[in-house]
Amino acid sequence: MQREVDAYISQFKEGYFSPLALMARLTEEAGELAREVNHHYGPKPKKPDEPDSSIEMELGDLLFILICFANSLGIDLTEAHDKVMAKISTRDKDRWTRIEQPAE
Repeated sequence: MQREVDAYISQFKEGYFSPLALMARLTEEAGELAREVNHHYGPKPKKPDEPDSSIEMELGDLLFILICFANSLGIDLTEAHDKVMAKISTRDKDRWTRIEQPAE
């Protein structure tokens, strides 16, 4: 995904936005996701004139901006994911109630 986004962004002279601009975009997209979740699961229905959107598309927008952010800073998201999973697997290994596996 990072290579695909980079190939897309590399077509344009402007390149990636600054980290501050990307943070603002990330926050904006998170707000749009929150709005969709509220419409879908919360008590706030959409207004009749509000455009259709979906949780899936808002998550996709967030993912795109996160990838842009990582690319602009030279961060490999696979490595970041692996490090976070190792941290969580160690730190939180006994935090939650595990589903018992059936006996073989």
